[in-house]
Amino acid sequence: MKKYNVFGMGAALVDTQIRINEKKLKDMGVEKGVMTLVDEARQGQLLEELSGDLLEAKHESGGSAGNSMIAISRFGGKAFMCCKVSDDQDGEIYISDLEGCGVAHNLENNRSSAEATGKCLVLITPDADRSMSTFLGISERLSPLNLHYESILDSEYVYLEGYLVTSPSCREAAVVLRSFAQENDIKIALSFSDPGIVNFFREGMLEIIGEKVDLIFCNEDEALSWANTERMEDALTSLKKITETFVVTLGAKGAIIFDGEIESQINSEQIEAIDTNGAGDMFAGAFLYAITAGDSHIEAGKFANFAASKIVQHFGPRLPQSEYASIKKEFYEKVRS
Repeated sequence: MKKYNVFGMGAALVDTQIRINEKKLKDMGVEKGVMTLVDEARQGQLLEELSGDLLEAKHESGGSAGNSMIAISRFGGKAFMCCKVSDDQDGEIYISDLEGCGVAHNLENNRSSAEATGKCLVLITPDADRSMSTFLGISERLSPLNLHYESILDSEYVYLEGYLVTSPSCREAAVVLRSFAQENDIKIALSFSDPGIVNFFREGMLEIIGEKVDLIFCNEDEALSWANTERMEDALTSLKKITETFVVTLGAKGAIIFDGEIESQINSEQIEAIDTNGAGDMFAGAFLYAITAGDSHIEAGKFANFAASKIVQHFGPRLPQSEYASIKKEFYEKVRS
């Protein structure tokens, strides 16, 4: 039996989340609904413009893969996070948060003062959409040297966030990790992460994917952009060329699950969202937890959909720790009743 259900790799970011109106977002020149890479000066400028709104801010560790690994751990699984932080206060916050959530890591002797720990400014508009301005900081220097091969070998799945493609050294680390995992019969899961990643980094994504991966997570916009189509049927056909199984999340319309043989659509929970930040991360983490616990793809998809419906009713990318056990108990009691 493997020690870890999932070995995740991605950018270690400390999030500042702020509620903002549509006019302010437009006035600041922030592109709505996507992740935009910025330098530290631009991020500082945006924060200065938002100084009057900071009373509504929430500050905690984030990053796509990190959020998913925390979800796995809090649902009762075992996760390892491979990332890079600096020897600064934000780095301490990130490590403390991982450890507090029970996620293993290799950051003890893997820190540097060369550049600050990465930070993400997440702006939430009244329609619950999130717009992110990300300064990668030291995360941009994540490389194959930071891989922890012993933990990779002791994992059932490797999970890669698509954001890794934006940095040459991160992309190289992802390719090396994917190749090593496949050589050792470890399954590969990949998230497309953001429509901008699909639109502007396609060649790099293909390099990370190689011939084929085992599981891809994407949303409707990302799937359509990947296939350069407006027809979901064509997008699904395109995805089958690069992955054995996949999940396409459809927001309020649920999700499409392909288990390698059958396509199925699951319905969404009927809720009112206040913040979609972290919904995809929660979905991926919950799905990976369930699939490694022995659930079918459909069961895992339904559980992930249920968990994601809870996170979007909450301000921030994670729930209070006690709620994860409650979500699992509520879902599985309903399924088995």
